[in-house]
Amino acid sequence: MRIGIDDTDSQARMCTTYLGAVLARQLVDAGMRVKGINLVRLNPNVTHKTRGNAAVCIECEGDPGTALSHACRLVDELADLSCEETNPGVVVADRPLPSWFYRKAVQDFCGIDEALTLIEEGGAFYRGYRNQRGLIGAAAAVACDFDDSTWELLAYRPPDRWGTPRQVDRQSLFVADQETRPHTWDSVDRENDLVVCVPHTPDPVLFGIRGASPDWVTRARGYVLSELPAFEQVFCTNQGTDAHLVPGRIGHLREGRSYLLSGTVTSPPVTGIGGHVSFFLGDGGRSVRCMAYEPTRGFRDTVRLLLPGDRVTVAGSYKRESINLEKILVSTVAQVVRTRPPRCATCGKRMTSAGTGKGYKCRECGSRSRKPEQTAIERGITCGWYEVPPSARRHLARPLVRGPPDFPWPGGTQL
Repeated sequence: MRIGIDDTDSQARMCTTYLGAVLARQLVDAGMRVKGINLVRLNPNVTHKTRGNAAVCIECEGDPGTALSHACRLVDELADLSCEETNPGVVVADRPLPSWFYRKAVQDFCGIDEALTLIEEGGAFYRGYRNQRGLIGAAAAVACDFDDSTWELLAYRPPDRWGTPRQVDRQSLFVADQETRPHTWDSVDRENDLVVCVPHTPDPVLFGIRGASPDWVTRARGYVLSELPAFEQVFCTNQGTDAHLVPGRIGHLREGRSYLLSGTVTSPPVTGIGGHVSFFLGDGGRSVRCMAYEPTRGFRDTVRLLLPGDRVTVAGSYKRESINLEKILVSTVAQVVRTRPPRCATCGKRMTSAGTGKGYKCRECGSRSRKPEQTAIERGITCGWYEVPPSARRHLARPLVRGPPDFPWPGGTQL
């Protein structure tokens, strides 16, 4: 049996993962066997999302009707129903719903009616609150089928601590990262000396550790010094997997989807107002603007090193006619050649132009040459992958510490 829950939080309070973790404990107390909990990230570009667009799926054994009652009772108690934008959904099914719906919810957009049809055809129990938008994420969670997965340990605060300053020792997080990387990631941003895994919102989460296995996130958690959590939960998740990316072609992009695109840089990067850096990527006579926004910090310096003629592959979301860069592969670096008058072979002095089409002449000894001196200029960028720092990384984006994207490319090229 699978239980899917979504849209129980608001900007002011609550977290769907917290509600799911509490529900799992209540189901165990009710005599059900919980086999696992999945944290399911969905399309990061949807308009109606609170923060990270996450739903929860609990896999357990028991009676679906009883599970629905427990889940709805907890939603009534904990969901922030005072917020007009909170529209919870609960779906309970004795078997997974079709996985195509999960993939569409991660890579595209789904409608409420579409979710309702899927739920009813699957014979699932469900309850949608208000406009029932939460049924989309809840159904996608029940349908989840991860091609790749990672893990996250989330520590939660007791209710009387919500909204108060979090007490987490900063240095201990850097130690945890040092002792467990590359098997854990995104706890801190070393390049910018920032803590990443401690939220600043008034929700129940104290901190979260992401990594390659339950053992590694638990090991990293052991180094963290903090206030006493109420409890902790380890989730299997599609975070850090690039599940949102699809191969695309310039000129055939849809708003709100996330792509891998290959092309040639057609314009020098430009730094605009606010420090955002942009360039145009072209392929087959069409082009698209690529953006590295100010929060990507040092990644912008890499983008500034690109020049027309460089062959690259970019990953990111297509929004407002631009690709918002998450990472970039430089496949070929264009050669830049400096051309200037040659040195005289007789006296070693630098020649000057003898006139248009007339080559070069030495003013000292009168020698002539038809060929200029050409020198290849060393570029400040080499072929390879580059990514935004952890402080700017999206939940679904795969960090390079896990390896480059493992994606078949249109035309047969393997990234």
